[in-house]
Amino acid sequence: MNPVKIIDGSSPVILAQPHGGTFVPVELSEHYNELGRKMADTDWHIHRLYDGLLPDASVVEATFSRYLIDANRDPSGSSLYPGQNTTDLCPTVDFEGRPIYQKRALHESEPDANEIETRRNNYHAVYHAALSAQIERVRKIHGKVLLFDCHSIRSRLPFLFEGELPDFNLGTNNTSTCDPIIEEAAVEVCANAKRDLHGYSYVINARFKGGWTTRHYGKPDKGIHAIQLELAQQTYMDESSPWLYREEKAAKLRIHLKKLLSCLEQTITTLN
Repeated sequence: MNPVKIIDGSSPVILAQPHGGTFVPVELSEHYNELGRKMADTDWHIHRLYDGLLPDASVVEATFSRYLIDANRDPSGSSLYPGQNTTDLCPTVDFEGRPIYQKRALHESEPDANEIETRRNNYHAVYHAALSAQIERVRKIHGKVLLFDCHSIRSRLPFLFEGELPDFNLGTNNTSTCDPIIEEAAVEVCANAKRDLHGYSYVINARFKGGWTTRHYGKPDKGIHAIQLELAQQTYMDESSPWLYREEKAAKLRIHLKKLLSCLEQTITTLN
């Protein structure tokens, strides 16, 4: 199984999709308990949701499960949200704080330091090498690039946040990862979506300010702009097993996602 799928596009926009994969090596799958094997925290159907919305965009898609290693975490293991509940580089609990590994009397199934390093080299590093290569390729063509990090999550997860998550959660690490004009353009599209018949809610730089990908690559002074969108999964799918994709919901959402991506592509193209 190739850890990464890549689509080379001609647009200045790159779609990063680090959490849509479900691959776990057979030799490791037995270490997970029933919850771990369900992979409930996957960004389900994320590639399908974005497919074709910006035809010329490049796509970097991780095929491995975030339970194996989280491609949107700092490879050093440092927390992105100090003082708040979150999951680790190689998660040992799910988004409800429940263990995802088997507990055995004579053998601890959670990954040790050597196993974490192996996963970092075989998956995390491979994903980011591919993403870095795409960023450089696109920047050579256009002189600038917009990295759009695609995510989704269940709308209610008390372990991570209070209440119900807004539908659109934009993150630019407090306007540090992209030009303010790009952030303003994204907010405007989301504000229009809120006024739509479906009334999508949105917020920027709240609980999700942008993960490691957004923060690591976003260097506006070097022509690399990054923005994250965390979608509430109820906007396009069922939030409980078997996590079905809902065509009607998704079709309505895709209208606004297409507007968002098209607007951002135009904005980055005209940015000095």
